[in-house]
Amino acid sequence: MRETGTPATLRAEKVSVVIGGRALVQDVTFQVGPGEVVALVGPNGAGKSTLLRTLYRALRPTSGRVLLDGEDVWRMPGRRLARRLAAVLQETPGEFDLTVYDVTAMGRTPYKRAFQGDDADDRRIIMDALESLDVADLAEAPFDRLSGGEKQRVLIARALAQGTGTMVLDEPTNHLDMRHQLDALQQVRRLGVTAIVALHDLNLAAAFGDRICVLNAGRVVATGPPAAVLTPALLEEVYRVTADVHSDPRTGIPQISVMPYGRSASPGADGRPPK
Repeated sequence: MRETGTPATLRAEKVSVVIGGRALVQDVTFQVGPGEVVALVGPNGAGKSTLLRTLYRALRPTSGRVLLDGEDVWRMPGRRLARRLAAVLQETPGEFDLTVYDVTAMGRTPYKRAFQGDDADDRRIIMDALESLDVADLAEAPFDRLSGGEKQRVLIARALAQGTGTMVLDEPTNHLDMRHQLDALQQVRRLGVTAIVALHDLNLAAAFGDRICVLNAGRVVATGPPAAVLTPALLEEVYRVTADVHSDPRTGIPQISVMPYGRSASPGADGRPPK
């Protein structure tokens, strides 16, 4: 892959979002430093997607602001913002008559004049992005005929082709099998970009996040290194589950096993999990 742009500091400052009289995000402040990967976690309905939409300027906060290296994103020209920040959305676009190559090539749009075609450097960047997500062989395939997992990989490739130093990813591992989940997140880490990644899988979040930010009922309830944040007490409070958290002996990364709320996760006297 080509080098990306300079990683920025991405900051949400007292961000609130109220829609239809309902507060979906409430007074959220957090920061992602240059080259840092922050995993955003929380139960369904916690406000993760709403918060992320404010970060990539798809949704204007009701109050507060989003800053990229200290500059309000709503004051930045769209083309300049698109050269600095890329987004991978949870939902895929509707069906349309574009190939996988065409969809990925959209990532190059911020660098072009109107109606300007792809040059040799663009084509290399696009194919490198597809190759890194293991979908280069689908370059000429119709996008709308792909599986959900293939579409997701193409959308991540489009963000990579955009060549920004900062990325916002909303459930990028949705629809992906285990291997491609790891490939996608490892690719983000290899780029060295500033990234905030919403994830449901807490073990993936612990493995790939430098820090974890926990959102619940629209508020940040914890932020910090995975081992400090992903505790049994917090998981019980936020997710309503009993959890066993231990460190992987090889990596030191927290590993989480959960059971339905109110049942013990500890093995019985015979060493077997409780029934």
